[in-house]
Amino acid sequence: MATRTQRLAQPKPDRLRYPDRRSVYWLDELPPEKTGSTTKAELSHRWLELSRSKKFYAQVTLSTTWEVSEHALRAIASNRLCSLAQPRAPVAGWRPDRTLLAPLNRATQTAVATSRICQLAQPKRRLVLEGSGHKSKPVPVTHLPCKASAHIELLATPKHDHPGFEGERAVCWLVSRAARNYNASQRLLELSSPKERKALFEGYDPYTVSRAARSASPSPRIRQLCLPLPRKCSSN
Repeated sequence: MATRTQRLAQPKPDRLRYPDRRSVYWLDELPPEKTGSTTKAELSHRWLELSRSKKFYAQVTLSTTWEVSEHALRAIASNRLCSLAQPRAPVAGWRPDRTLLAPLNRATQTAVATSRICQLAQPKRRLVLEGSGHKSKPVPVTHLPCKASAHIELLATPKHDHPGFEGERAVCWLVSRAARNYNASQRLLELSSPKERKALFEGYDPYTVSRAARSASPSPRIRQLCLPLPRKCSSN
């Protein structure tokens, strides 16, 4: 009896070499045997016609004029073709472009302008304000003689600086002798020194609560702020 290793070392049997093996796709008879190595496809007449290359005509008309056939010379156009061949008429209200130098009639040439037309033909006079940093709107001459009221004159007066206004401080200023000879107190030196704290690897615990915080009692205002809002409290 062959061992387990020898049995697993044997190649797997080829099941396809037996022709009488039945399959679900074979109904009554076996499939025909293949004579060639590849499958031969039969083209239909339509496929054979589509597979042919298109024919290119080598005859090219090089001249712009060509002979007109006898049938084209004897052809008679129909009424519809004659109506389509007619040029499109312009719109009823269309007028041709006016010439650039149109002739003037004698009445226009001898016309005399009235005083009102001469007044309107004069250009408007504008006054340009000088010394202004930005471009101001031009003021017509008719608005200049107007006199401002007392209230407008009062509002136009510039505001004065406050008596205690000292202006901007200079970048460099003198230091007083008292500031130079001042000695800081012990309390000021204590407040200016940074807080000494140990690192985490040195045994510092950031979650410890001080004794003052544990013995502190909240004020009435803090107790009032800790209460929930009445509108968010349910009546049940």
